[in-house]
Amino acid sequence: MSTSSLTAKYRPQTFDEVAGQQAIKTILSRAAAQDKVAPAYLFSGTRGVGKTTIARIFAKALNCVEAPTGEPCNKCDRCRQITAGVAVDVVEIDGASNRGIDDARRLKEDIGYAPLECRYKVFIIDEAHMLTKEAFNALLKTLEEPPPRVTFIMATTEPHKFPATIISRCQHYTYKMLTQVELVTHLESILEKEGISYDPAALQIIAKRGAGSVRDSMSLLGQALALGEDSLKEEDVRTFLGLAGQDVFFRLMESIHSQNLVGVGQTLREVLDQGLDLGFFLREMTSCWRNMFLLRQAGKAALPLLGFSGEEADTWLQWANKFSPAHIHACWQMTLDGQRRVMTSLEPAMALELLLLNMASLPELLNLESVGNPAAPVAPATGNRSGAPQGGGPGRSEGGFQSRPANSRQFIPQGTPSGQGNSAAQPAMRQHSGQPQVQGQSPAQSVSPASAGNVHSGNQTQNVPPRQQGHQTPAGQFSSDNAMQSGSSGQRPKASVGSGEDAPAPPSEVEPPVSTANAVLDLPTPPNGPKSWQGFLEYVQACNGKSHVNFHHLRQASGELRGNVLFVTCSSSFLHKQLTAGQGVFELEQVAGLYWGMDISVRIETGQLKAVKSEKRMREEAETNSSVEKVMDAFGALIVGVSPRDQQH
Repeated sequence: MSTSSLTAKYRPQTFDEVAGQQAIKTILSRAAAQDKVAPAYLFSGTRGVGKTTIARIFAKALNCVEAPTGEPCNKCDRCRQITAGVAVDVVEIDGASNRGIDDARRLKEDIGYAPLECRYKVFIIDEAHMLTKEAFNALLKTLEEPPPRVTFIMATTEPHKFPATIISRCQHYTYKMLTQVELVTHLESILEKEGISYDPAALQIIAKRGAGSVRDSMSLLGQALALGEDSLKEEDVRTFLGLAGQDVFFRLMESIHSQNLVGVGQTLREVLDQGLDLGFFLREMTSCWRNMFLLRQAGKAALPLLGFSGEEADTWLQWANKFSPAHIHACWQMTLDGQRRVMTSLEPAMALELLLLNMASLPELLNLESVGNPAAPVAPATGNRSGAPQGGGPGRSEGGFQSRPANSRQFIPQGTPSGQGNSAAQPAMRQHSGQPQVQGQSPAQSVSPASAGNVHSGNQTQNVPPRQQGHQTPAGQFSSDNAMQSGSSGQRPKASVGSGEDAPAPPSEVEPPVSTANAVLDLPTPPNGPKSWQGFLEYVQACNGKSHVNFHHLRQASGELRGNVLFVTCSSSFLHKQLTAGQGVFELEQVAGLYWGMDISVRIETGQLKAVKSEKRMREEAETNSSVEKVMDAFGALIVGVSPRDQQH
């Protein structure tokens, strides 16, 4: 057998022999049987799906001596001449070689002559998208109204390059890529005709690598048979295609399951040393994770869908049960997303190694038990301010509450009543005049209005309306550069807990609110004894990593507690910005309330800053500075302008 010409040797000669394309075969066969032929046809689709083959079969069906008929006889002189490509009235034109307007004009001249021997004159233009715009324009009228007994068949892989005026004059049929089952069936029929035994897995690999193209699959089959073996074996196919065997994937799964990073690296080195196709390796690994996911979820019920043999099915079922469903799903997703990154990377081997090591380290990177389980306990937060999920699964921070973007604000109630039968107040977000507020109290709580606070901006003071009843304004209103940030300057809302639904308890029975900062943030218990600003700084340092209060910024300021208001004085506007950024004031109130054991308001002030030097004064100082003089002498530089360093004094 000449394996180099399998495609030509087994080219279908009837509609029934063509693999796939059932709808198109039925339409054209019926048109030939009823002698209802369109002036022009346009066949489009990927390579090797039967466009030219079906065009030739259709030409034979139109011109067979038994016509009109749905199938050519392939015995008469006309059918044999068309099969051999020597029929006078069936002309095959290469669009890439005959693409100019002069070629189109000669074609129009040939169309004017009646068929010499056949019933129909058929012009098959292959790769028709290569025709120029002028050639298409020259054929417009001819395609729409050709002479009697003339039809055009144009085949192309790029229909988007056709003018809309051409497509509208044709019957357009889109050829589909063949499924893997159709390709395997077609290859099996060829091997049975050749009397060659084969491994079903080998044909599966060839069909998968053929990617829906019959011609590509036939070419790969010819390469496999050229090895000279008496039978087609899976190992031989994997060898000449440069594909990894299942033993490689089993070793890889073992290393990923045991988190053996060295084993992962050794398996990848083996893949690279064998010169295997990384693109197809990733495709097969994607199939492995997909098969394991279906087996893990559906068990043996998924075996008919996967097409495994008995021994192979048991092996993959065992591996599927070794991984958790979340781990398999995550690896499946990572492999799919990583295919393009690996193949387009300047270092594809390193990109693939990173992907495999991430899979092996996935249990450490992600708490798989909490994925999809909002009620699962999670570890405390460790200072992530970006809103990215940490450890507890998508959308959850490690503190057990919903994570949020850095520009959003979410407030936690500062105290919860500890009386029996009472639940903590559930905070709700509300935007009012650009400032977030917490609203909503439990039925057992009543909030009294607080005195009005003040917002200082520069040297002006603006009055702020008193808080509305039932709403708690978060401590601290944000001010501008040299402004002083103040919270509520008077009384804070107090919660009263009663024994009944509506009747509040006497003041003597009201228990003081207990701060939830230590419960939410998991902060250490503050030390006993006298409280001071220095002791507070030491406590903040002890809370490092468990609260968002920055000790290094806070120690540069001075503080003083007056009543239940903590005044923090900054030495520069830059420090003021750092302490008041985001929810800095609110978080400082939480830690301060826990340290002093009461409800604390924080007011952050800038203090008395030195006057800003004038530009003239700064220029004079710069010109007399010895370091500046050395730079000017060394480089021949000039002072273009001077400006202060963000007013850090």
